[in-house]
Amino acid sequence: MFKRKYGDRPDWTRIVKRDYAQTFLHTQEFQGHITLIKVVKVTEPLFVMYGHKRVCIVDDGYLWLQHFPFGKHYSMTTMFDACGDIVQWYIDICYENGVENQIPWMDDLYLDIVVLPSGESYLLDEDELEEAYHEGSIDFALFDLARQEAFRLQQLIKADKFELLSLAKKHKKLLLEENEG
Repeated sequence: MFKRKYGDRPDWTRIVKRDYAQTFLHTQEFQGHITLIKVVKVTEPLFVMYGHKRVCIVDDGYLWLQHFPFGKHYSMTTMFDACGDIVQWYIDICYENGVENQIPWMDDLYLDIVVLPSGESYLLDEDELEEAYHEGSIDFALFDLARQEAFRLQQLIKADKFELLSLAKKHKKLLLEENEG
């Protein structure tokens, strides 16, 4: 039914060597788990296309910071390049976030939103959501939940009111410091 994705991404064979850290936050700004994958070595870089832009989203030295907010229908991954600059924010629309064997996870509902540092944003995988609904993998309630949540987040992003985007650098620093200490 759902694609369950874990914060430590154990099945990601492209990454040959990595460091992993996670913590739980309960602050006014954010409640939930955050994870950080520090990519040491990959088999090959990964590029994606957004319109005519070719963007590298993983390579040696990259960091992937993932937020798993409690009680929300999204999870967000911020990708940082080897210089520490944000490459993109990737928001997965999901049914729920949780924890299993002390590792945070999310149940993916197909739709994704990508926000680039330029401010451009893209809604991805509408075809996957439609296909899952028509095949009966999800019911109309989940189909509608995914569409409504994506629309709500897109409106917040356009209005510059999706605050999690601005917390990424702070949370990356927190996990890096905790991991070194």
